[in-house]
Amino acid sequence: MGKGGSSKDTYNIAHQKGTPGAGGNRGDRLIKEMIHDPYKTRSKLPEPTVCPECQALFQQGRWAWAEVPPNANQELCPACQRIRDRAPAGFLMLSGAFFQEHREEIINLIRNKEKSEKAQHPLKRIMDIEEQEGETVVTFTEIHLPRGVGEALNRAYEGELDYQYTDETSILRVRWHR
Repeated sequence: MGKGGSSKDTYNIAHQKGTPGAGGNRGDRLIKEMIHDPYKTRSKLPEPTVCPECQALFQQGRWAWAEVPPNANQELCPACQRIRDRAPAGFLMLSGAFFQEHREEIINLIRNKEKSEKAQHPLKRIMDIEEQEGETVVTFTEIHLPRGVGEALNRAYEGELDYQYTDETSILRVRWHR
């Protein structure tokens, strides 16, 4: 270390309240606290644990479809909790003349994508499909499935695809229009 002292001293001086840091920025800024998914399990569940609603099994640190042992603990999985609370993690909004003309075919593609994903990942589910204010809204139990479905729609039919993720609420909104 040079004559100016240890690297710790330099760090402390550069980040004291009111002292500009690198680039002239103050070192005392407030850092926004991340709010994480309230439906994510806070502590590790005892293994094995089965969801009494869907029969998914929590084993080896993840939810999966497997044979349920007779001594399994019981607790709702995050997907079933979201369904019970009507609290979607993801939304897919579908609109446009092309969508209206091919609605049944597009809904079938969405259901097939969900079926494929859910076979490997029990928490990836469609909650509901409903009409709202001139568009069809599909709600999901987690945030990755609406993105995957949106990308599948775009590959199959093109159109306009837009993503909006809110850090504060951990919700993904995907809009597809054609």
